[in-house]
Amino acid sequence: MRLTTRTNLAMRTLMVCAANPGQIIRKHEVAAACNASENHLAQVIHVLAQKRYLRTLRGRAGGLMLGRPAEDINVGAVFREFEAGLPFAECFSGGACDCPFVGACRLKSALSDALEAFYARLDRLTVADLVASNPDLNRLLKVA
Repeated sequence: MRLTTRTNLAMRTLMVCAANPGQIIRKHEVAAACNASENHLAQVIHVLAQKRYLRTLRGRAGGLMLGRPAEDINVGAVFREFEAGLPFAECFSGGACDCPFVGACRLKSALSDALEAFYARLDRLTVADLVASNPDLNRLLKVA
């Protein structure tokens, strides 16, 4: 399994904001901390703000901050927001499938079980869990 860049950036953005509680963070600061393009990051920030994971402020003194406490941001929910629309394999899409094994294959069931276990594990984590008592990460994510 491989995460999309958008999911990866979403989690990094949330961790940067969680490591800087109460601060307004600028997009370029997140981009620098995450080693990401500001344009790609803007798309992710937009989705996170729509889902109320982030609060954005416009203008010269604008930027972003967590839209709710880090303890209330469930990692599994964030992953679902960014990953759920993408089928894991062709047979998961619900549409036409070119796989000749689709009617007899047991792999889809095994993959479904594995995905459920994956999300169940992420559902036990919050963004706060990722940054709390993690001085090395916090050192990397602190902005001036």
